[in-house]
Amino acid sequence: MKTNQHYPEELKIEAVKQITERGHKVAEVSARIGVSQHSLYKWIKAYGVPAAERQATNSQAEELRRLKAELKRVTEERDNLKKGRSVLCQAVRVRYAFIKDHEQQHSVRRMCKVMQVHPSGFYAWKAEPASPREHDDRRLLGLLKHAWLESGGVYGYRKLTLDMRDLGERCGKHRVARLLKREGLRSQTGYRRRPGMRGGKPTVVAPNHLQRQFCVDEPNQAWVTDITYIRTHEGWLYLAVVVDLFSRQIVGWSMGSRIDTTLVLDALLMALWRRRPQSSVMLHSDQGCQFTSHEWQDFLREHNLVSSMSRRGNCHDNAVAESFFQLLKRERIRRQIYATRAAARSDVFNYIEMFYNAKRRHGTAGGTSPVEFERRHSQRLRTV
Repeated sequence: MKTNQHYPEELKIEAVKQITERGHKVAEVSARIGVSQHSLYKWIKAYGVPAAERQATNSQAEELRRLKAELKRVTEERDNLKKGRSVLCQAVRVRYAFIKDHEQQHSVRRMCKVMQVHPSGFYAWKAEPASPREHDDRRLLGLLKHAWLESGGVYGYRKLTLDMRDLGERCGKHRVARLLKREGLRSQTGYRRRPGMRGGKPTVVAPNHLQRQFCVDEPNQAWVTDITYIRTHEGWLYLAVVVDLFSRQIVGWSMGSRIDTTLVLDALLMALWRRRPQSSVMLHSDQGCQFTSHEWQDFLREHNLVSSMSRRGNCHDNAVAESFFQLLKRERIRRQIYATRAAARSDVFNYIEMFYNAKRRHGTAGGTSPVEFERRHSQRLRTV
């Protein structure tokens, strides 16, 4: 008789009884019923105990297997939570990536349950990890990085959105902001201003003709001027600028190691040379000693410029010049350490002439650069 055939359970139980209860030898029972001794020993092991005891043993074994499986499940969930708690609140694709990285250590279905995603979604993502939208986001992010670097790392999502639209990209500002945030790119913000020290009584004070009317209709109607400080290892470098309120273009500037009337006169001379105004121009300043001297006032009268001044301690009337200075310091000076005045002078020149006037988008100029804004204005006048 073949030893691998299936015997009825009843036969097995009775054969075991012949050995355990009746005292027959294993070899004898083996020869009589035609079963190998090896099989008989297996039957004795399985059926050689009472049914109630055997059932209890089986129940205990089953419970032990269940507890081991439960312990394994709890251990895996604990380990998954410990490793993946930083991604539980992340996007689904981030959780998919975590599961993929740990699928050799833990069950995929168990991790999907812990990460609150469906296994079918994970396997679909694994077959095609990046969606068409993700591919397009990567392409757009490359363009955004290039535009951000071209701005010197100072543009935020609003101006970069305008750059993308100039390139023909159809994208909203919120999508641009999301991509920049994900990549850790942001605009340059914050610069603590050096407080000015004012004292004494001004020599000549002009009335405030500007009255905070910062919007004008034509170039060369109203200019504003002011001075700021730039720190170098050689000492302070002083910068005086003249700003045209129409386009916010820096039409004149001057830099030097002394803060005197000559500094502001040089900036004003540059503005007159570049703009050559045909009619009277209002020039607004604060009541600094450089602007209240007789030399300054005589120069204004000689060149048909109308003086306008803020009252003392009120910087709001000269907000346009102050706004430019905070842009300069936030976007360029704060990012540098100047060893010499010459290095600072070169960098400030680069910012004003190569970036601010020619390229930097300005909200008041309709999202274009000051030079481009004036060029478009001239075109409109020629077509009228």
